[in-house]
Amino acid sequence: MTDTTRLRVLALLHQEALTVSELQEILSMGQSRISTHLAQLRDSGLLVIRREGKKSFYSLSKEAVQSTIVAAALEAAREVPERTKDMAALKLILQKRKETARLFFNQVAGRFGRNYGPGRSWQAFAQMALCLMPDCLIADLGSGEGLVSQLLARHARKVIAVDNSDKMVAFGRDQARKNGIKNIEFRQGDLENPPVDRESVDVVLLSQALHHASNPERALQAAYQILKKGGRVLVLDLNEHSFDQARDLYGDHWLGFSQSDLHGWLTRAGFRNIFMEIVAREEKAPNFQTVLAYARK
Repeated sequence: MTDTTRLRVLALLHQEALTVSELQEILSMGQSRISTHLAQLRDSGLLVIRREGKKSFYSLSKEAVQSTIVAAALEAAREVPERTKDMAALKLILQKRKETARLFFNQVAGRFGRNYGPGRSWQAFAQMALCLMPDCLIADLGSGEGLVSQLLARHARKVIAVDNSDKMVAFGRDQARKNGIKNIEFRQGDLENPPVDRESVDVVLLSQALHHASNPERALQAAYQILKKGGRVLVLDLNEHSFDQARDLYGDHWLGFSQSDLHGWLTRAGFRNIFMEIVAREEKAPNFQTVLAYARK
């Protein structure tokens, strides 16, 4: 049993029973490829399936656990280069299972917006949430024309909006002036080296900006450097996808990010208390998903 992918799958299932979608997320592979390996392992008598509602969980069979061949395969799996990444991604999956917020949003997502309720809208909820924002200094990196920056500035102490386009910066300044928002400052600069003093801001926001960075990991390291101790980073971006036309249509440099990659970059940058969740799923093709990542310095 020398196939690297099957070794990785065995190592993961030796730790925890997982679904196909969870294995997809951990391994960053397509469903058909993973299903093929699972079928081969199951036909060999190494796997069993446990069904919970619509979900199917794969795990090692009793025979596999006691097999010397599987023991040798698990030992070989320790030498696979992706081992550390796989175990970190597995930890994230198990953490997400325990999040009660996930259950709440899964229950709400199918109903909210489909059944009319007077005065009930995401716009109204967003405005209410903004009122709860503490008096803080925010750096909005990759701010574009500054729409989010202007919304935040209505409640924050100050917002520093950074974008690498001089036209975007000029437009944002003009709009803020027209709207009478004085506690927002637009600066031209790069995500990976923002023109913001070290350890000077309370919150760093990267809203649909990280997939435009040439080096996303370096951008998160820069975010860590400009945050005060205890400060927070919020990343809102696309989950990893295969819609290649996004490069031409939207100027995207990256086709989203896997949650395991985001978790790894945040960890290596020095962040702690990392949490992430899929917060939006588009029903129409190409079915983009939006991931929210949150962490503290």
